[in-house]
Amino acid sequence: MKWQSFSGKQKAYIISISLVIVILLWSFFSAKILTSQLNRKELAEGGDNKQAVVEGVILTETKNQVKYWELYAENGTYNSKDDVASLNDVNANFYKDNQVSMSIQSSQGAYDSRNGTITLFDDTYVVIKDGLTLSADKLVWSGSNKPIFAYGHVIITKGAEFMASADEIEISAEYDNIKIKGNTTSKVFNRSGNGK
Repeated sequence: MKWQSFSGKQKAYIISISLVIVILLWSFFSAKILTSQLNRKELAEGGDNKQAVVEGVILTETKNQVKYWELYAENGTYNSKDDVASLNDVNANFYKDNQVSMSIQSSQGAYDSRNGTITLFDDTYVVIKDGLTLSADKLVWSGSNKPIFAYGHVIITKGAEFMASADEIEISAEYDNIKIKGNTTSKVFNRSGNGK
C-alpha cells in the first residue's frame, strides 16, 4: 500500500495515531530517566528513612500478659532508620511482680527499639518503691534484669537516712545494690535525723 492510496481521512488517522505513539514513547523514556535519577538520589540520602511526629505517645512492653514497663510522653518523633523514638515530657513506670517498682519523670528521653534501651535526660527524677529517690542529668535503663545507670550531677537519697552525690551511680536490677562512682560525697544520718 502506498501513501497516495489512502484517503484524506485515513491519512489524518494514521498521522494522529503515529503522533500519540511518539508522545507516549517520549513520555515513557523521559519518566524512566527522571525517576531513575530520583531513586538514586533517594538511596544516596537514605531513602528508607521515615520519620513520624506523634502527640500523646504511649509505649509499653508486655510479655506473657506481664507488664514490664510503660512510658508516656507529651509528644515525640520516630526515626525508622535508627528505630529510635525521641520523646518530650516523659513519665515512665517500671514493674516487678505486677506492681510499680520505679517511676521516672524527665524532660526528654529516647527509646531505642533495636536494643530495648530507654535513655532519659534533662531534669530526670526517679522514685523507687523502697523510698530511694534519685535525680540526674541522664539515666539509662537497658532491661529489667540489667543495672540502671545514672550520669551527671547525680543525687540519691533514702528518706532521712542517706544522701549521696556522684558523677555516676549504678543501681542493680533488684534495686538492692548501689555503686557510687566518680567524685562523690555521702552522708548517713541516724534514724532521728539529727546526727551523722
